[in-house]
Amino acid sequence: MDIHEYQAKEILSECGVGIAEGGLAYSPEQAVYRAKEIGGSKWAVKAQIHSGARGKAGGIKLCKNDEEIWNAADELLGKRLVTHQTGPAGKVVYRLYVEQATDIEKELYLALVLDRDKQRVVFVTSTEGGMDIEEVAATKPEAIHKLEVEPAVGLRDFQARELAFALGIKPELISHAVHTIKGAYRAFRDFDATMVEINPMVITKDDRVLALDAKMGFDDNALFRRPRIAELRDKSQEDPRETAASDRGLSYVGLDGDIGCMINGAGLAMATMDMIKHKDGEPANFLDIGGGASPDRVAKAFKLVLDDEKVKAILVNIFAGINRCDWIAEGVVQAFEKLDVKVPVIVRLSGTNVEKGMQMLKDSGQPIITADTLAEAAEKAVAERNRVANS
Repeated sequence: MDIHEYQAKEILSECGVGIAEGGLAYSPEQAVYRAKEIGGSKWAVKAQIHSGARGKAGGIKLCKNDEEIWNAADELLGKRLVTHQTGPAGKVVYRLYVEQATDIEKELYLALVLDRDKQRVVFVTSTEGGMDIEEVAATKPEAIHKLEVEPAVGLRDFQARELAFALGIKPELISHAVHTIKGAYRAFRDFDATMVEINPMVITKDDRVLALDAKMGFDDNALFRRPRIAELRDKSQEDPRETAASDRGLSYVGLDGDIGCMINGAGLAMATMDMIKHKDGEPANFLDIGGGASPDRVAKAFKLVLDDEKVKAILVNIFAGINRCDWIAEGVVQAFEKLDVKVPVIVRLSGTNVEKGMQMLKDSGQPIITADTLAEAAEKAVAERNRVANS
């Protein structure tokens, strides 16, 4: 789960990371009022969406007076910002963060991520702040410094100092930088984060270390013990298909193709999508119905796939271990009886009670296309998709 910049800054601030004074606004009038509350002579009006590169997309405006703030807020609210992270669909701006402008002397990059292979928290820092870290890695890899943290021990002071030295921070500010680095680690650790990114972390002309922008992502599986974090979720920034699936306990990832996929298990899902691509098709989604899917759960999953108007065919590929093929078959038949299924459905079952499940499909009287192998199922799905597209 991702959160907005202002929410991430609030958490980081509580953990000791310095931030510029700012406030939330939902209207141009409120934006002007926030600037008056903050004080100063220059402000940044920032669109709050779950994406980086907002500045390049016109989502950050520097303003010097009330009129400029009002106009900037009026322009941004309701606007659909398109960045390289949002994709062509973009994200709509519903809220703004008005922040006191900062006199910057130096921009740096600081992030914490999980290295799942090494089972370590990894700091990634760079002297090239304010840029896409992927671009820096490609064009100037020597500017990136990494440091692994042993979870059982945690971040030690000498490691934080090592990071500060690698960032080229002047000696008199090392203690401030260490405080910021340790605060970012504390936020990562204490809130079950999977990512903390401060880009840029700036050194100001009056010798302060501030997080000028911040992003945080969290482990969905840990939200049950982080109710405060769960309440920060903004569904307007999520793919509505993924949101609907998540609310029903299903794992769904929306894609750009037109062949809907219903599978149990991530490995089988990847293999299925690869096979669809191999047969010159394009998957519309990754929908994992889980290991113990009941007929009712299968029917609900069907509805989620059908709600995507781009879907021209559905491929159901189940390997039943914990599951049972007859449960899956019952759910598929139930979906045909309860829903208006207008697209062709291809079903491939394997595993527990496969003979019973396949017989149930044949006896249902519904126009369900069956297949014995994954390759055959993918080939039939692509053929049906082409038939529907060309009809």
